Amino acid sequence: MKKFPRKVTVLLFSLLMSFNASARDSFDICWSIYVGWMPWAYADQEGIVKRWGDKYEIDINVVQINDYVESINQYTAGQFDACTMTNMDALTIPAAGGVDSTALIVGDFSNGNDAVILKGTDKLADIEGQDVNLVELSVSHYLLARALNSVGLSEADVKVINTSDADMVSIYGTDDVSSVVTWNPLVSEILAMPNSHSVFDSSQIPGEIIDLLVVNTDTLNANPKLGKALVGAWYEIMGLMDGDDQAGIDARTAMAEASETDLAGYDAQLASTNMFYTPKSALDLTNSQDLLTTMKNVAEFSFEHGLLGDGAPDAGAIGIEMPAGVYGNTSNIKFRFDPSYMQMAADGTL
Repeated sequence: MKKFPRKVTVLLFSLLMSFNASARDSFDICWSIYVGWMPWAYADQEGIVKRWGDKYEIDINVVQINDYVESINQYTAGQFDACTMTNMDALTIPAAGGVDSTALIVGDFSNGNDAVILKGTDKLADIEGQDVNLVELSVSHYLLARALNSVGLSEADVKVINTSDADMVSIYGTDDVSSVVTWNPLVSEILAMPNSHSVFDSSQIPGEIIDLLVVNTDTLNANPKLGKALVGAWYEIMGLMDGDDQAGIDARTAMAEASETDLAGYDAQLASTNMFYTPKSALDLTNSQDLLTTMKNVAEFSFEHGLLGDGAPDAGAIGIEMPAGVYGNTSNIKFRFDPSYMQMAADGTL
């Protein structure tokens, strides 16, 4: 196979990156199944995303990825312009990989949707010595660390088994597995199995596991219409699903079916999710000092687990920009919380 000279290869790569960050009219976003991200499935199905894209004369392609971590990896590799992910995963995968990323929409925080589940016991301390199946180095790992600390244990007291979220339910159903850490709708499915007990969940660390829509910063800066269309579509859906009228029931029923549950099951998951149905409620968290504290804690956990990249000297190696200030290296900001588009939604100027 013919190879290009190195200088030509570098030039072609630079031109490709420049194109990806330039003004465009077509974009791809990806999402994975989670109670707080199901609105994207509904928005795509009902043409809401298309309608907002048409308003700004752009095309937005919405794609479901079955494996959560794989969706973030594909975003980080440049295959998608935006992706749903948590605050920690946005820091430790794209940002740590050098991809400058912006939290465009702060959608919710987990308030019980993420859980440590044990088989045959309802005491968290009984996890000591067990193999724990989870998506390694994800928010599930973070939740496990916080849970262990609450009973005087550490990660040295368990053995973490890396398990894809796509396999979690089937793995738990085997005799060899007695401990998992995961998120809804998987939590609900697992807890429905005999002798299963939630022994610690995210309601015990409120506001720390935040669910976001993250956009490539260069792409967003070059294409503000993308930010406006996505935020506009999001809050249109939020306004629908928050109601108890027939439109709200129909919307949540569709989301329930897409996540392979029923309306009662989906509403139960929503009950353990602190959804930000209005831009103001999202802005309250985004603009708060609490977010700065949370991201400091997340960065420290990530550094301790080697998630901030080879050679990271400390937890502040990657700068995280928030309205309340910057945590970390101001010369290496790779993760940003930008409230400006949510503020437009709050002001009715989209």
